[in-house]
Amino acid sequence: MNALAALGPVREPERSQYSHLIRHFLERFFNHETASPDGDAKARLVLIAFTAGLPGFVVALYLWPVYHPFPGWPPGRGSTGAPPSYWLQVNHHFFYVLYSFVAMGMVTVFEWDLFFPDLLDVFVLQTLPIAAIRVFRARVAAIAIFVAGFLFDANILAPLVLPAATDPPNLWRFLSGHLMAVAASGLYAAAFILALQGVLLAGLGERTFRRFSLLMQGLAITVLLLLLLLFPVLSRAVPVLLRSGSVYALCFPPFWFLGIYQRFLEGPSALPIYTKLAETGCVGLMATAGLAICAYPVAYVRRVRQLVEGYNARINIHWWHRAMDWLIHNTVARHEARRAVFHFISQTVLRVPRYRVYLVLYGGVGVAIVTAAALRVAVVHDHVRMIISDDGIRAATGIAAFWAIAGLRAAFVSPGNQRGSWVFRIVHGRPPQFETAMELLLAAEVWVFLWGLIVEGSAWLVLRVFSAPALLTWQATASQLLVAATMCLLLTDLFFMNVKIVAFTGEDTREQTNLAIAMLKYIAFVPAVALVPLFAEPWMERSLWNMLIAAGVVATAHLLLRVRRRHLLREYCDLPGLEEDEEEFPMKLGLRY
Repeated sequence: MNALAALGPVREPERSQYSHLIRHFLERFFNHETASPDGDAKARLVLIAFTAGLPGFVVALYLWPVYHPFPGWPPGRGSTGAPPSYWLQVNHHFFYVLYSFVAMGMVTVFEWDLFFPDLLDVFVLQTLPIAAIRVFRARVAAIAIFVAGFLFDANILAPLVLPAATDPPNLWRFLSGHLMAVAASGLYAAAFILALQGVLLAGLGERTFRRFSLLMQGLAITVLLLLLLLFPVLSRAVPVLLRSGSVYALCFPPFWFLGIYQRFLEGPSALPIYTKLAETGCVGLMATAGLAICAYPVAYVRRVRQLVEGYNARINIHWWHRAMDWLIHNTVARHEARRAVFHFISQTVLRVPRYRVYLVLYGGVGVAIVTAAALRVAVVHDHVRMIISDDGIRAATGIAAFWAIAGLRAAFVSPGNQRGSWVFRIVHGRPPQFETAMELLLAAEVWVFLWGLIVEGSAWLVLRVFSAPALLTWQATASQLLVAATMCLLLTDLFFMNVKIVAFTGEDTREQTNLAIAMLKYIAFVPAVALVPLFAEPWMERSLWNMLIAAGVVATAHLLLRVRRRHLLREYCDLPGLEEDEEEFPMKLGLRY
């Protein structure tokens, strides 16, 4: 300690202006309200890093008994010690290439809006004595560091276990092929998203791009998740597509980087298709990266100019909008408090970037899971065919309702936007009277229930195009509509059982969100809501009495949930209100929420 004291005070390292800018932009990637709603960016960064790298690591552990069989495992194989078949090994390699592609694509889409300047950058950084070209170079460097760092996190854990798990014949060839393939696959996915965004911004401008930006984000997330969820299905088609040299293999980017993997691993003895795929992958990666590099500066300049000039937003209220308002006011929003919250939600949900990202993420996950549940791939006489599963179409009813309502609930209760909370607190008090509180909270539940019905109805109409004749009878149609409506009703009751705040007026919590427990809830509930239609719909199709019994059970469950909801809310409203300068913790030990 004396030696440390003799060193003198700690001196902060001298950093250049360029270095400070890079650190600032990197911190913005993780310390914005969407990535870190609780403000603890460092903890969230470590959590995201381990979450990204853990799937590959776990799969590598599970591969050990596949390459080292023992009596009774894997099923159908003895303990002869023979390695897995050639195409099974190829599918294992294909998983890591595909996972890197999906992980990098999703994180690039998630940070979509942060790769270009926003109002804070334009109106704060431009007032400082910093050259514009230096700000641009620092942002480009931050993007490169972010992509490289996430690519490292997503793929570094698996190679630590794979050599021992798979016993490759040539360790250096195996590691070289694995690292090169997953790195190229991830870089291509990130470069493709950046190039797409840059080209559209540069060509169309910010105003036009904003109109369909959400749709593009949702579509990208859906496609990426669908590729990962359909991997068990795609793995059956891999041998057929690669042996035949199908044009579909040459048009599917993950196959390009699988070619790099196998070409490094097998050397000149690899199948000719691998060489062709590897060459296509190298050319595709360089072309996509070059396009992203060329389009980004033009898009950057157009984005900055648009932010400075601003937007000329025109609010046009169409006749049908007035008609819908009149219908809502006279049916589901007759009370003034409920009407106010109903319109507050409608005008807020798509204006705040954080809420839009939540809806896009949950919507993309829902569409991907619905598609993966309904779609099957069959190999018949060396031909790949797509088959629609009747059970998958039935299960899609519960899956669509679950993800739609879960996404809206996550957006409604998320903290970070307090601009509207003071109005409700001043007018109705905090907490408000019980009857007023019921009307305020029922507005959100009615809004979610109606939009859940819209999502369910849209999914039902789309799936009917692919349904078998047995699912188009009047009995099947009635049971499907009844299950869809009841799933929306009961899921809304369950998800909003403990919600005691007006939508979008939540406050930051002091507790770190446990991502593992949150994910466990979804993993546990999604199979349950998917199984309910599989058993309920065929049972209700047998007779009208069964439908009436099911409707009676749902009505009873709904009434019981409403009674429990009113009891919890009454307890909340009976608590003494907080003073203006009073903290909930430790004065009330956080028991209010």
